[in-house]
Amino acid sequence: MKNTHPQGSAQTLAGRITEWLTFDNMHHQWLLLAACFWVIFMFMVASKFITLTFKDPDAYSAKQEFLFLTAVPDAGKLPGEKHFSEELKPTRKVLSDSRLVQPLVYMERLELIRNACRDEALKNLSHTAVSKFVLDRIFVCDKHKILFCQTPKVGNTQWKKVLIVLNGAFPSIEEIPENVVHDHEKNGLPRLSSFSDAEIQKRLKTYFKFFIVRDPFERLISAFKDKFVHNPRFEPWYRHEIAPGIIRKYRRNRTETRGIQFEDFVRYLGDPNHRWLDLQFGDHIIHWVTYVELCAPCEIKYSVIGHHETLEDDAPYILKEAGIDHLVSYPTIPPGITVYNKTKVERYFLGISKRDIRRLYARFEGDFKLFGYQKPDFLLN
Repeated sequence: MKNTHPQGSAQTLAGRITEWLTFDNMHHQWLLLAACFWVIFMFMVASKFITLTFKDPDAYSAKQEFLFLTAVPDAGKLPGEKHFSEELKPTRKVLSDSRLVQPLVYMERLELIRNACRDEALKNLSHTAVSKFVLDRIFVCDKHKILFCQTPKVGNTQWKKVLIVLNGAFPSIEEIPENVVHDHEKNGLPRLSSFSDAEIQKRLKTYFKFFIVRDPFERLISAFKDKFVHNPRFEPWYRHEIAPGIIRKYRRNRTETRGIQFEDFVRYLGDPNHRWLDLQFGDHIIHWVTYVELCAPCEIKYSVIGHHETLEDDAPYILKEAGIDHLVSYPTIPPGITVYNKTKVERYFLGISKRDIRRLYARFEGDFKLFGYQKPDFLLN
């Protein structure tokens, strides 16, 4: 019997062929997609293996160094200063979890410093020679290639404990006696100034470097309370030698018989001619001189700048950046202790003349601008 619908049969056959081709094409697409997922999965497994291998403490010394550029400006030498004209290239160690990019906030802090250092209007407030005074502030951990610049009244005792443990003087932070932390004959923390010029330059070029800052005025309040009011470590020279020297020169009411007041302290610090007293006081001034004078942030390119106000985040980050987070932890931070206290600042400056506060700000303006602290207009205007 003849087929009376040849055209319909052909259409049916063409439809079946089209369906088969579509199915075959989808089959290949699924196979290709499965292959892609398999490659991605194997890559993730390999990456995890590499990360775990990198975190091996035995492989710690093999970490690479990432170099930045810095230079020491030409400055007039003062007695006992060491100057480094050669370019210093500080480092940032590779993170222990293989992350190579800093969180934005830490990059912004470093960029802010770089911009402020280039500001000609701030030059006298942002630059200082890398003198012996600065090198005396920087503690060294050769074992883990770390330099820590001491900024008193910003939680430095805890960071010293971390370095003491890393240097091997004590097995844990809890076992360090409090009287040993600040005894540099016993705490096992060498100062950068104790090395030769060549060794100093080598460490400044290749070591991980950091320090901590806090609101400049709040830090001054802390220094005043610690040294002239409470004096917990019994350092009698602050009350019996330094305080009388400040009172003699800066107290306006000569009939006032009380001990040193914060107003006297502010006048001393804001006096453009304060240096003659600084020389008499010696290294005791480290508790209230500027961060610029202590750590030379425009001359030494630090790897990380921590802020006291965000120490809960910054401390773990610094440990990780330095590659030591698997070896030591920062001591527990009491809740609220690092929060900026505007009420306390207002209370301490209450009754002090605007002229004296403005002179104080003029001296510490570099610290405010280098580290992103807001100008205290509520005190100045």
